[in-house]
Amino acid sequence: MTIDFSKYADGLVPAIIQDAATAKVLMLGFMNAEALAKTNELQKVTFYSRTKSRLWTKGEESGNFLLVKSISIDCDNDTLLIKANPVGPVCHTGADTCFNEKNKGIHFLSELEEVIKDRKNNPTDQSYTASLFKKGINKVAQKVGEEAVELVIEAKDDNAHLFKEEAADLLFHYLILLQAKGFCLEDVVDVLKGRHAAKS
Repeated sequence: MTIDFSKYADGLVPAIIQDAATAKVLMLGFMNAEALAKTNELQKVTFYSRTKSRLWTKGEESGNFLLVKSISIDCDNDTLLIKANPVGPVCHTGADTCFNEKNKGIHFLSELEEVIKDRKNNPTDQSYTASLFKKGINKVAQKVGEEAVELVIEAKDDNAHLFKEEAADLLFHYLILLQAKGFCLEDVVDVLKGRHAAKS
């Protein structure tokens, strides 16, 4: 990755920060070569602050770091797109983003998928999830079926707490089944998007 810092008189290129999970644009900052190198070294977004005239790691005082997931450059090699996981609010005002937008999404499911994938690839005897993978696809599929039946039963009653508990159990085991088959939730979402596009 080669960024052309010389295109700007001050040697600073724009760096767009995007939430890696929700795709929401969080903020815009500026980086020089040193700031980019520090970002890569720390894996925390680090800008060059024009007001402080020094490198500034986002969150160095508040603890609200931006943890880097990926860095890419645009077609003209003069703008950075950094996908990151925010630790806390991004804006100094306390807002989710510097554009005063809510940063909502189901990013916890992405985190949960990563945990499930880790249990699959690095099993331990103490892990319930790893034990399911060890028992094979038939057991995983059977467990999804059992949880689906339990959810249907709870749907017929008026206990909201138990219904949500069973819904959570079904979703959790469904994510395990997807991993067992080599897929993730995004693959299923893509199918739904395709169906929606075909009907619209």
